[in-house]
Amino acid sequence: MPSPVRSAQPARPVLARVAGWFGADETWQRPRPPVGRADVAWAVAIGVFGLVALELVRSVGVLRETGAPWWVQWLAVATGAGLLVGRRRWPVTVAALAAVHMIVVGVTMPMVMGQFTMQVIYFVALMSGVAWARDRRWMLVVVGVIVVVMFMWIALQFALGNAAQDYVDEATAGERYGVLGQIPAAVLLTLVINVVYFGGAVVIGQLQWRSARDRAVLERQAATITAQTEALRQRAVTEERLRIARELHDVVAHHVSVIGIQAAAARRVMDRDPEATRTALAGIEGSSREAVTSMRGLLGTLREVERPGAASDDAGPGRAPQPGLAQLPDLVAACSTPGRRVALDVVEARPGAASRLGTPLAHSIHRTVQEALTNVEKHSTATRVSVVVRLDDVAGFAEVEVVDDGRPRAGTSGSGLGQLGIRERTASHRGTVEIGPRPTGGYRVRARYPWREAAPGVPDSPDGLPDAEVVEQ
Repeated sequence: MPSPVRSAQPARPVLARVAGWFGADETWQRPRPPVGRADVAWAVAIGVFGLVALELVRSVGVLRETGAPWWVQWLAVATGAGLLVGRRRWPVTVAALAAVHMIVVGVTMPMVMGQFTMQVIYFVALMSGVAWARDRRWMLVVVGVIVVVMFMWIALQFALGNAAQDYVDEATAGERYGVLGQIPAAVLLTLVINVVYFGGAVVIGQLQWRSARDRAVLERQAATITAQTEALRQRAVTEERLRIARELHDVVAHHVSVIGIQAAAARRVMDRDPEATRTALAGIEGSSREAVTSMRGLLGTLREVERPGAASDDAGPGRAPQPGLAQLPDLVAACSTPGRRVALDVVEARPGAASRLGTPLAHSIHRTVQEALTNVEKHSTATRVSVVVRLDDVAGFAEVEVVDDGRPRAGTSGSGLGQLGIRERTASHRGTVEIGPRPTGGYRVRARYPWREAAPGVPDSPDGLPDAEVVEQ
């Protein structure tokens, strides 16, 4: 079998690669700061140093052949240094003016142009033009023109002027001391010096620009991470508050409803059946104590929500663990009355499935049943209620279904928070929920969750993204 041949990608043109390295297609633009005191101070310092150096060179006698008066020479140094004031604010303009300044001073006063200070000024101006330019394409055009003009000027000096004579003496121009003759060596030496000079200014400026761009990217990424972290923190706080609100609603609504029903039953049989009255009052006492205990637990959660590592579903000191499947029989028994029978069935695909169910999921099932039974007590005329919990760890789901045979009770209306809590609990486990009246009569609440084994440290929500499918019948 022949080996697959990898298709060769066409090589990018040289100009495109150069433009890419210079960031011609970059959308990021380096901020240009306004002219500040530091820019003025540096320009003044370089100008003063240049003037002092100029006078020292004059004292040595190097400028004796320069025909321009001293004040013109001073003006050349001062104006060159003054260009550096705007090197960051108007980088490309300053680079172009520095190139013009270099040519004018070089033609009229070559010895002044060749001073160390002036060479530093021109180098910094060109480097800043590359480093601070915002429009990279325009920068490439201007800098390219500057470099081409400079080398053409150097070539003209060798072709029409006496630039090579600066390196050799007329008496020894024909002699040979190395591999090349003196004239070719002088030409190549001048070429190498200028390539290093202009090339170094361009490369260093581009490296500065790329470094600034990389810093800006890192700062933007750090700001994005910080904003996302804060958003996640706020989201976690909001979800915790919603969870506590659901818990409070479930606890208060259920127990108050049970207390009301038992109090009404005790009032009706108080005169003729003292034993039933005592049973109802005992139920009221138990429901009120359980409500107070649950609310204390929620208040403890509120106190610990800001502590690092606090787990809202863990039992703290003095707090009972969150109810689960084991508490469903007591819940069903508390909702059963002489006029309403509540039946509970737990169907396991394999024996022991209930013990393998995750604690957060078992707690959500308990709360779903509690809210559904509370709604039956408050808003339905049902006489039979069926609670079925199906645990299938083979097919991978846990399901709870609460079905009654009643009709809506006249004169009652709810806030809808209970059903909203059921949907949110189901959403936290990526489950599906069906809530609504049945075609054959009665009302049904059914929630199905993906199966999750019991494991330590499993959060109530896999990723905090509520995306349950809600089906209204």
